[in-house]
Amino acid sequence: MDYKKLAEDILAKVGGEENISGLTHCATRLRFNLKDEGKAQTEALKKVNGVMGVISKGGQYQVVIGSDVASVYRPLTELCEVTAGEGGQPSQEKKDNRKVVEKLIDTLSGIFTPILPAITAAGMIKAILALLTAFSLVDKTGTTYQTLNFMADAAFYFLPVLLANSAAKKFKCNPYLAMMLGGMLLHPDFVNMVAASKESGEAIRIFLLPITNAGYSSSVLPIILIVWFMSYVEPIADRISPKPVKFFTKPLITAIVTGIVGLVVIGPIGTIISNLIASGVHGLNNYCSWLVPALVGAFTPLLVMTGTHYGLIPIGINNRMTMGYDTLIYPGMLGSNVAQGGAALAVALKSRKSEIRQLASSAGITAVCGITEPALYGINIRFKTPLYAAMIGGGAGGFLMGILNVKNYSGGSPGFLTLPSYLGGDTLTSFYFACAGAAVSVVIAFITSYVLYKDPSDENGERAGGETKSAKQDSEWDSAERSSGKAVTIAAPLTGEVVPLGQVNDPTFSEEILGKGTAIRPAVGRVVSPVNGTIATIFETGHAMGLVSEDGAEILIHVGLDTVNLKGKYFFVKKKSGDRVKTGDCILEFDLEAIKAEGYDVITPVIISNHFNYSAVETVAGGQVEAGADLLRLSDGGNNENIS
Repeated sequence: MDYKKLAEDILAKVGGEENISGLTHCATRLRFNLKDEGKAQTEALKKVNGVMGVISKGGQYQVVIGSDVASVYRPLTELCEVTAGEGGQPSQEKKDNRKVVEKLIDTLSGIFTPILPAITAAGMIKAILALLTAFSLVDKTGTTYQTLNFMADAAFYFLPVLLANSAAKKFKCNPYLAMMLGGMLLHPDFVNMVAASKESGEAIRIFLLPITNAGYSSSVLPIILIVWFMSYVEPIADRISPKPVKFFTKPLITAIVTGIVGLVVIGPIGTIISNLIASGVHGLNNYCSWLVPALVGAFTPLLVMTGTHYGLIPIGINNRMTMGYDTLIYPGMLGSNVAQGGAALAVALKSRKSEIRQLASSAGITAVCGITEPALYGINIRFKTPLYAAMIGGGAGGFLMGILNVKNYSGGSPGFLTLPSYLGGDTLTSFYFACAGAAVSVVIAFITSYVLYKDPSDENGERAGGETKSAKQDSEWDSAERSSGKAVTIAAPLTGEVVPLGQVNDPTFSEEILGKGTAIRPAVGRVVSPVNGTIATIFETGHAMGLVSEDGAEILIHVGLDTVNLKGKYFFVKKKSGDRVKTGDCILEFDLEAIKAEGYDVITPVIISNHFNYSAVETVAGGQVEAGADLLRLSDGGNNENIS
């Protein structure tokens, strides 16, 4: 593959160099911070050969490449320079209107993504060392063990320095001054002073200000908070420094003010918060050890799609640094990752299409080793049932490991290759139970995926493997054909602009996880029934409803994104669950302008939940559409793709 050409295509379709304010990459994705996402050609970018998918979530514009992402990142950085402004200060940018949670997730992702290779390498060295020790191949008192041990510990011990660098780049301040601050926290003289103070009971002071006796090796929160504070001190130092001596006074003021405040105030606060988190985790582990690993195991695929899984990584790291092990995040992610691999491998075994088998087998192997994006985007989301299977398997494995209190000691990318990271303590119990939990996740996901998965129909109506439709086919195939044998028309439930589902800023809809369909940007706050049928369910909050037509089509209408948070405010429900309705009957009215004023996107997906019963889900309306006019056609047209 011509990676330079791919980089050029991506750069052009994200709006060019001038539209990029930040760029990094993780194991499989390019992660852009765009000044104006409206300039990005998302649909065109998804069609570029070499791009597996595009996601906009958590304040980042993510382009999924796969395992070749580093090969694309290098020429991309050569084509454009994404740096801070003069003197390390950010250039003037458009006001950031993102929500607080989105900003937090983007910040955590931007800080932790660059250091993951170092953390992964350290975790793998620890895992190898644990194996060598378990099989008595090295002696703990020997220099081989001691050398490998300090090599692995280096990344963890100097974690504040690594985080200082990436945090400075995220907060747009000088990374070298930030690393200096990290070095202050770890300097041997300071460590010795803390030890002596604890022994003598005499406080360390600087200008009569007391310094808390805290250790900062392997810590996470203190240095992030200190660098964040530095990002405010540095511009002030720049303004008050006389121009002739600014080269000297600016770093002096920044380092000494931030250093003192960091040691006296911010560092201790970060330590207290870290310890409180650890105490909360310990309490949760005592009273409900299965809950978090089960939830993480089940829902990590959805978090990965939005990039929000990076918000969990600091919790796992903090657990290991404060308690010596993590029982919540990494065990759950282990179950999730290997389950995704198991689900993809089941597709590889069952599919009769060679291209699907090849992709599923390679993606499945990669996933069980800890890198899930190829399986997630290439197979599981694409065919839906493997995704459901992976969530079931991951949840079951996470539940089991939570019940058994499995402890992860050294991190790494959760998968079979890092199972030795569960070796630690006085016994091998966690290692054995982690192996058992991973096996349960894979087996359940594999079996469930194998049972549920069906190859998509090809363009001439044949099943994969060349089987044509006939009376001799199995009853499930015949049932699906009978459901889709007659074209079904779905009317527009709202008046407004028809928008392709792929442009909905929520991967749950845009990646067709819930089904195929289209979306409407409403011009009037009124929802009518799109079919003759029954209201299967309507939420008390009024923001979403499900209907079943007389023909058996299942329709989901979701008014706006995240509007469940309004808790029914501005929504006025006119019908109830179980009511019979005819096309055009009013089901719901809502205050369109008030919802917009609250900051919510009012785009409304119209989804066919049982789209798998139809070989074609076509959008027949374009531009503006009136409520009651034809919107979707469901038929057996032989095309299994949504052309909206």
